[in-house]
Order: sequence, then structure tokens, then C-alpha cells
Amino acid sequence: MSVPFLLLVALVLGIDQLSKYIIRVNFQPNESLPVINSVFHLTYVNNPGAAFGLLAYKTPVFVTVTLLVAVVILVAYRFLPPDRILLRLALALMLGGALGNLIDRLRFGYVVDFLDFRIWPVFNLADMAIVGGVILLCWELLGPAGEQGKSL
Repeated sequence: MSVPFLLLVALVLGIDQLSKYIIRVNFQPNESLPVINSVFHLTYVNNPGAAFGLLAYKTPVFVTVTLLVAVVILVAYRFLPPDRILLRLALALMLGGALGNLIDRLRFGYVVDFLDFRIWPVFNLADMAIVGGVILLCWELLGPAGEQGKSL
């Protein structure tokens, strides 16, 4: 593992866990603070499921799947050529986010969510990292980046 990869994983994980800690100590569950009224709120939600609350209270399933995904990410990273920087970035974002939510599930049995755009389910920074990583992964593998993506 390269130092930049590990640093990015640690940065994503650290920011995610710090943000969730700040929410947990300053909010009660389901408490909401409007940041931009009717557009964006900080809303503390304990989410025992996946996206949209699917598979609520299936913590062993989520832990198992997350650990398998982490292993796949680490193996994929190991075999990536050094010039595949966007793919490495994508994997680091996904791993950091997955580990952030895994820590919540192991500690609490649920994930702490707090970013509330009112028209979408509440989510957290780990979710953003995972989605950002998936977008980069798709862009690099399926999109127009092609040979350009290798040289970035």
C-alpha cells in the first residue's frame, strides 16, 4: 500500500468519524438544525439499515459485506498499475467511507447520518466518499477518461 493511499483512507475515515462525533454530542436523535431553511439541515438520524433504510437491523450482514468489499478493494489496489491514479483515488474514497460506516455499525449497531437536503434521505460523509469513489470508478472504467485518466 502506498502512503498517499493510506493517508487518504485515514483522512476520509477521520473526517467522517469526527463529524459524526460532533453530531452525536451536540444533537439528540432526530433533532434538526436548519442551515439553509427548507433546503439543507443538519439532522441527526440513527440509521440501522442501508440506503433508504433498507435491511434495517441486519448488522451482521452489513459487517460481513463491508469486510468482503474492503478485501476486494485492497486486492484490486494491490494489482493496479501505479499510473492508474483515478482508480487508486476511487478505491481509497470507497475504502475510507466503508470503514467509517463499519465502525459505526460495530460500535452502535447503526450508522450516524446527518446531512439532510430535505428531498433525499439523510446521509453522512462516509456515504459521500463511497458515492464519489463509485463515480470516479465508473468514470475511469466506462467514461471518456480512457487513456487520459491514466496520466492524471
